[in-house]
Amino acid sequence: MGTPEGHQGGPGDAGPLVRPYVMTWGRERSDTVQLDMISVVIAVREDVDEIALEPEQLQILRICRRAQSVAEVAAHMDVPVAVIKVLLGDLIARGHLLARAPFKSKSPVSRDILQAVLDGIQRL
Repeated sequence: MGTPEGHQGGPGDAGPLVRPYVMTWGRERSDTVQLDMISVVIAVREDVDEIALEPEQLQILRICRRAQSVAEVAAHMDVPVAVIKVLLGDLIARGHLLARAPFKSKSPVSRDILQAVLDGIQRL
């Protein structure tokens, strides 16, 4: 069975579906934290034992020197969000990253103002 046309597969190329599975050691979700796409993560440790981490984890730590959403990390790495969530969960559990839920603010506009806008639109 050959490789798809235009695919430049080498001996170490496991293909697009196998690689994420290998990156997470077959896990589909993190056991420690629940992240969503807009959860924000940031690296908190400068002293990282690079030998103890996988290359993808080191890349995540470099990306997360500035606060990033889970979706942004996935986009930077060109890896599915589900895979990034597992990798981020591992880094959070090891104390390399902090995560927080996205900021949810109360509506800055009162109900009276919204009603006045609606009334004005209806008069048009």
